[in-house]
Amino acid sequence: MKVHQLKVGNMQNFTYVLEDEDTREAVIIDPSWDLDLVIETLERNALKVKYVINTHHHFDHTIGNDAIVKYTKSKILQHESSTLKNDMRLTNGEKIKFGNSELTVMHTPGHSKDSICLVGDGKIFSGDALFVGNCGRVDLPGGSAIELYHSLFDIIYKLDDNLMLYPGHNYGTSPNSTIGKEKKTNFVLQPRTEEEFVNFMGSD
Repeated sequence: MKVHQLKVGNMQNFTYVLEDEDTREAVIIDPSWDLDLVIETLERNALKVKYVINTHHHFDHTIGNDAIVKYTKSKILQHESSTLKNDMRLTNGEKIKFGNSELTVMHTPGHSKDSICLVGDGKIFSGDALFVGNCGRVDLPGGSAIELYHSLFDIIYKLDDNLMLYPGHNYGTSPNSTIGKEKKTNFVLQPRTEEEFVNFMGSD
């Protein structure tokens, strides 16, 4: 699975084009701005897009959905708790297949109710659940520090240290990292009780 990591817009977002190198079938994660850059990536690599996948419903991860779907004739996939228009509703543990590649859906609420991470081929696309050196905010509607605590420590923290981390925003010292490195260096992943984490985040 080849990763095209595209920095887009003025909010330091990442849009991802994931390419199955055997078949040239692809998925797009979180299309928002600079869609000409996304389309140029598709055309340069002769890719056929099967799905648009949103890690959560916030506008800076979904605003490009309709335009990309119109161009690629693909389907929109979102978690079943999303309130936005979609073609397929995802559940925790579900497999998304494109070409010979596969992503597993992990429901990781906290930043929003419908937040998901996508794991496959030694990679995790974490949306706004986890950044390089930080995590998503919890003070927006649907956010919950308690839910984020359990997503981070009960799910993400237990993943393979060697997983390459591809976040939803370029907020860190590098555009990607590994789970193992984040466990050592990311201050939000240092051991805390649920109560300590909620106090640390300043919101429940």
